[in-house]
Amino acid sequence: MPAVQRSEFALALNQVANERGVDVSIVLETVKNAILAAYKKDHPGIEIEDFSTTLDKNTGEARIFKSDKDVTPPGFGRIAAQTARQVILQKIREKEKEAIFADYKLRIGTIVNGRVLRFAGPNVIVDIGKTEALMPTPEQIPNERYNLNQRLTVYILEIREGPKGEEIIVSRSNTGLLQGLFSREVPEIRMGSVIIKDIARESGIRSKVAVYSNQKGIDPVGSCVGQKGVRIQAVIQEFGNLEKIDIIQWQEDSKTYIVEALSPAKNVTAKKIDNETKVAYVLVPKEELSLAIGKDGQNVRLASKLTGYRIEIGPEEKEETVEAEEKHDRKPATTETQKESETQKLSPSADGLNSSVKSVVTRKESVKKQKKESKISAEDKLKAQSAKRKVTA
Repeated sequence: MPAVQRSEFALALNQVANERGVDVSIVLETVKNAILAAYKKDHPGIEIEDFSTTLDKNTGEARIFKSDKDVTPPGFGRIAAQTARQVILQKIREKEKEAIFADYKLRIGTIVNGRVLRFAGPNVIVDIGKTEALMPTPEQIPNERYNLNQRLTVYILEIREGPKGEEIIVSRSNTGLLQGLFSREVPEIRMGSVIIKDIARESGIRSKVAVYSNQKGIDPVGSCVGQKGVRIQAVIQEFGNLEKIDIIQWQEDSKTYIVEALSPAKNVTAKKIDNETKVAYVLVPKEELSLAIGKDGQNVRLASKLTGYRIEIGPEEKEETVEAEEKHDRKPATTETQKESETQKLSPSADGLNSSVKSVVTRKESVKKQKKESKISAEDKLKAQSAKRKVTA
């Protein structure tokens, strides 16, 4: 191998090793093993343990020895140079990947801006800057659609072993993304004056975030919402306006916390709480019942996740209705005997009714008879008067 080429090789080796932070001795040892493997490929049947090689890190010249005897074949320098080049490039790529993954291991649990690079079946490959990350189907928002070159924010979930080595897994459905977005948009959270205590999320549909502040004069809910809602709107827009977010104030008292968690329902009363079984019994006015339960039970389900209690909801009856029912219960019951006596007083008996009918019929018949008799007597009088007139005439 010409000396000029060897010098260029050596300079390139040292320059790349220094730039990438790769130790030259490690690279040279790897190159030696690769040169021996190339020699064995050209000479099948030899025992590689009987051979050794030397590589000058300044000139890049490689020699093969067997029992201290130089057995370097003619023209082997060109093969050694190509092998060394391939090994160095591979080593550099490995070291770069190790350095990148070491950096992202420190960033697990944080959010990063990315761009949709391509699709691998149902999975999405995201460019996150120095490398690519995988967003599998369970970590995607169910009702969100992704397009090539679409910019989005993702949550670095973990680094795990995949079919082709280590993979960075990112998520859009994890609650950590929501917490990271609020930390980015709300300075009070970054400074620690407002703390996110709990998050319950059904990605792409609705989320509840409980916030708390231990500093006087700071409204944790107002800080997250922002003036005219600009801060929370920035978070909602990151999800394409698909997800609703409720901000509630965290309370140390379980009853108050459960009441807050059931918002937007109002006038909620925590009737009984069992801390052992983690069950809470809650009363809600009938007009607020649908809000408290939510569509398909979503609101009460998220409130249960947020508080850690299984919430049983019942309708709260108005005081007037309760009082009326109590009065009705206090009213003495009417006995069957009293009812029968009252019925007998109000309703005549069958015998009495028959006698009354008979007396009415008798009176009618007597009236008819009297009229008939009076009619006959009147006719007799008229006949007598006419007879008298004839006699006088």
